[in-house]
This record gives sequence, C-alpha cells and structure tokens, in this order.
Amino acid sequence: MASTERPGNSTDRPRRRRSPLVATVAAAVLIAGGGGAYFATSAFGGSGADDTGGGSGTPGGDRIPPPLDVTPPPLGIAPGEPDPRGFIYRAKGELPDGPGTAQVHRVSGAVTADEVARLAEALGIAGTPRSDGTFWKAGTDKDGSGPLLRVTKQAPGTWTFDRFGPATRGDNCLKGKSCPSVGGGGTGTGATTGGTGGAVSEAAAKRAAAPVLKALGQSDAELDATQLMGAVRVVNADPVIGGLPTYGWSTGIQIGADGQVVHGTGQLTAPEPGEAYPVIGADEALKELNKASADLRGRGPAVECATAMPLEDGTAAARCKPSVPAGAEPVEIDRAVLGLALRTVEGRGALVPSWLFEVVPGGGAPSHSLVQLAVAPESLAKNAPEPKPKLSDPGLMSYSVDGRSLALRFMGGVCGTYTAHADESGTAVKVRISHSASGPDQVCVAMAKAQTVTVTLERPLGERRVVDAVTGELVPHS
Repeated sequence: MASTERPGNSTDRPRRRRSPLVATVAAAVLIAGGGGAYFATSAFGGSGADDTGGGSGTPGGDRIPPPLDVTPPPLGIAPGEPDPRGFIYRAKGELPDGPGTAQVHRVSGAVTADEVARLAEALGIAGTPRSDGTFWKAGTDKDGSGPLLRVTKQAPGTWTFDRFGPATRGDNCLKGKSCPSVGGGGTGTGATTGGTGGAVSEAAAKRAAAPVLKALGQSDAELDATQLMGAVRVVNADPVIGGLPTYGWSTGIQIGADGQVVHGTGQLTAPEPGEAYPVIGADEALKELNKASADLRGRGPAVECATAMPLEDGTAAARCKPSVPAGAEPVEIDRAVLGLALRTVEGRGALVPSWLFEVVPGGGAPSHSLVQLAVAPESLAKNAPEPKPKLSDPGLMSYSVDGRSLALRFMGGVCGTYTAHADESGTAVKVRISHSASGPDQVCVAMAKAQTVTVTLERPLGERRVVDAVTGELVPHS
C-alpha cells in the first residue's frame, strides 16, 4: 500500500502503511511501527484532538491530577528491528502546538458474558460463553480442534481465537489425526509482504475482518493487510480512540485462503478517558527525541550484538560497532500528530498522550513513525535512575494465567520463533522469552507486533508474582 504525496496544507487523512518498527531510544521515547498517522487537519497544522479548555484535571475542570507515574521503556532493540540510535531528527515544516491538555485512557472492570457472546457471534461461534477459571470460553476445546474463543475475565479482556484450535498452530497435532491447514494451501511460515499460495486479496481480507472489528467497536480502525504468513493474510487494525490514533492497542486478524477468520487476538475492553494532563507541543517533543538520541550517541551501542537471547550465562556478547556513521545526514520528519501510545502506568497498561512523528525515507523505503511521550515533564512522577542497558529481550507487556498455563504477551518481531521460559525456584515466577532467528534464506519484514507465548508451570501460579527475569520488574496481570 503505497503512500501518496500531499502538499503541506493537505487536509486528507494519510494512508497508513506498515513498516519497520525502529527501536526504543531513551526513557521517554517509543518507536512505533506503521506509516502515516491519523490526523484531521494539515500535515503540520493540527493536533488531532480538541482542547478541553478546562485546566489539567478532568475535562472542563480545574483539579490538578497527581503526577503520572509512567515506567520508562527499556533501552534496547527488539528482535528483527533496525537500529536508529544516534540520528538527528529535523522537521520539514512547522510542527503543531497541541491541544493544551489530553487525557490518559485506561481499562478497568470485568468482562461480561454478553460482551464475549457478541464477539463469538461475529466469529461464527454459536452457544453461550462459559466460565472457566479466569477466562470466558466459547466454542469447543475438548480435543483441541476448535473453534475456540478465550477471553480473560478482567480488563483489558485479552482475547484469542483459533478456528481449528490452538493445537493445530504448532507441531503437536493429536496422534492419529491430521491437522487442518489454516492457510488452505500455499507454502512458507514466515511473515512476508509478497503474495504466495493463493492468499485472499487485501480488500477481501478487510471485508472478512469487518464483522469482528464491528463487534469490538473498532469499525473506524486504521487497517493494514499487507502482511502474509504463507497463504494466510493478516489484517492489523489500530483503533482510533477519543479521536486519536493508537499505538500498541492493535487487533490482529488472520484470514485463510478460503476467506474465513482462522486466528485473532486483541483486547475486548474499550479504554475509557481519565485524567487530562498538560501536553507539550510537537516542537518540544522533537527536542526531547533528539536529546534522547544524543544520549545514545554518547553511550555507544544501545544493545549487544545479535544472538539468541538472553544468553544462558546472563552475559552479553562483544559490543557491536555503532551503526550511524559520522556526519550522517539528519532524518527529516514529514508529519506530526498527537496520538495515544500504550505505556506502563503505575504497573498497568494505559494509553498515554504521545506525539507520532512520521518519517518517509524516500527511494522506495517504507515509512515509519517515531513516538514520543507528550505529557509535560512537570506532570510526570520522578522515576528512579535508569539501570545499565542489558541485552534486549522482547518487551513483556502483561501475563494471564489459566491453571498451570501462563501466557506472556509481548512486543516482538514477526520473524523467527519465540519460546517462553519460567523459573519457579524462588518465591516469584521469573519469566523470559528467547528468540530463534529465521533461516538465512527466509524473506522477512522487520516489523514488530503484539504476540503471546505460553509456558506450563510446575504448579498453579496462585499468589506468586510474575517477574521479568531480564529487568527484574513485575509483569502486569492483563
């Protein structure tokens, strides 16, 4: 899906384009996959949100909200992502000032059976959802053949769907039974952008995903259907919440060659607006982005050389050479818009006002977006000093548990294989995710997405905490 050129005063909504997720470059900086962001005014003349005009508390009020306790994202680069450290970013034109204040969006409460039933109906599953521990389930899981929908009972209502059952997504097919081919033909298991094996068209995939998105309240989401996994086409949907584009709150729907939804994952609970915080303009946010990039230039490489990670002995490989040559040309920012990015706030996920800076490299290279926290620094809680950068692992976002099955949700590249590991030797369960790279001959797009891997515990989790073995931080419960 090619981007189109627009004059500087265009009011068109830009075409969203998937591209390499770049990298986290500093404490307050996120790098977002995707191309142009949603905005309703000119390329540099609007913020994408209305000014509440009511101070820094709730809209229309004057109450001062408490400092926002945002956990800085870890330094490093996720598997399959290019390294942007040390670049200098420069705007092509005037950047928008912003709306003055913007609201943090959060999820809370319980998921109802009616909400699950509505999603199940859109997925073609009949019957009443049933309670199973911390999950709602719809469909059949007696023999692992599916179809099966699982939804966590607590917000954000993380859901997964498998048309043919989760057992058929690996190599653990039931003995004596053949596993159905979810792709309906074709070859290849890696994510590519080329067409193979009779996959449906992008338009057909979007049509097939539409009923599911409607049930989720995401009919106005920005869609991208360029990703292929063999004969399965993936529709990635980034919803618009409160009139703003989002990053990190995506829905992924896989469409088989027969036009059916064969797999899907996302969140069922809609984020609700909360406290409004003062936001800085895009110009100030760009300065913060460059400051963070300069910090990395001074530190040298942000991560170690690429290996399967983390290393078994916990040590890093030899340092890689900086990837930014001396005297490199500044990277130009084409557009900026205010959006909402998923961050950890007080130990739980929340959508936080952030600036999205679109970069179009030219020469046929895909566009990408840089995401910088937009909340004014004086409204942020003071964080402890950053730990020394470690060998990067996929960014753990949350966990859910079903009996002895511990599901870990994370952001990682679409290529290669991820495996979850759990250490139960202490009072807490320490978890990590290892990554095996794709084969050298496999065509692979460098893009990150939200994924889930599962590990079986020796005993039910109970009251034990789940801790990231790499960072030492608690992993939030989804």
